[in-house]
Amino acid sequence: MTDHFTPDRPALRSWLPGFLALAAIWGSSFLFIKVGVEELHPLQLTLYRVVTGALTLLVVLAVLRDRLPREPRVWAHLFVVAAFGVSVPFTLFGYGEQRVESMLAGIWNATTPLIVLPLAVLVFRTERLTTRRAVGLALGFAGVLVVLGVWEGVGGAHFAGQLMCFGAAACYGVAIPYQKRFVAGTTHSGLSLSAAQLVLATVQLAIVTPLVAGAPPLPTELAPRVVASVLALGALGTGLAFVINMRNIRVAGASTASTVTYLIPVFAVLIGALALGERMNWHQPVGALVVLFGVAVSQGLIGRRRRATVGVGVPAVPAAEPATRR
Repeated sequence: MTDHFTPDRPALRSWLPGFLALAAIWGSSFLFIKVGVEELHPLQLTLYRVVTGALTLLVVLAVLRDRLPREPRVWAHLFVVAAFGVSVPFTLFGYGEQRVESMLAGIWNATTPLIVLPLAVLVFRTERLTTRRAVGLALGFAGVLVVLGVWEGVGGAHFAGQLMCFGAAACYGVAIPYQKRFVAGTTHSGLSLSAAQLVLATVQLAIVTPLVAGAPPLPTELAPRVVASVLALGALGTGLAFVINMRNIRVAGASTASTVTYLIPVFAVLIGALALGERMNWHQPVGALVVLFGVAVSQGLIGRRRRATVGVGVPAVPAAEPATRR
């Protein structure tokens, strides 16, 4: 997100529709991934998704008469962000959802702030560790253990799928503070940085996908629901969602806009249950609540009003900052 201050009492009706729409779009992304991997290799799905998202943002960029960055240094840093914020996590969620329910993948996405904070404190030095944040982290990781159901033992495809989804969230945890440290100081808009990030991710995936998974099948060879899922993932979840998120930040402020993180798993669970008939074990939603409570404590939502925050979404794309950076 950005370090903008929250506007003075923005009218609820001015930002709530966009806020809920964003949570629904990002929450439904896990359903679309689940459908997409029915016929596509996870790498192929990610490639199609990123290409669609890149084209969407490039069109918006042209309409708004904005432009891509020109500095080689910015592109070099965005290459790293594209790998850890797009290419790898999108693919890991695809691999994970070959083994676990879409709703469970949505829950694991909510653990991203728990990984962002220690990396931001220890590696990138963009945040400071406080007692409150340490308590929040401890609570959050306790919730992770509950979601995993570690008392039931480890191993098996389902457990491996959960670890892949957690690995995807960990990638976001690297990309977000990296952006804040190395990309936030640029004068480019968030739209420009996001479009460049997706262009670079397209290049990365275009090289790796044929080598690992083979050439992607033509859209005409895929079932209509798979094609629709790819388009929804790219145009909505990776393209339009960014535009909505930027508006939410502008209207409601970064702190309020970032709380969409807490609604994403709710929508993921509801959509997975209604559309796919998925079910979870009791400890998974309980663990998710503990995780979200820990995140709320670590980000200061409980007991103290926050001035600013780092946001998490699907995908990890950079938002604009004044003279800077998600």
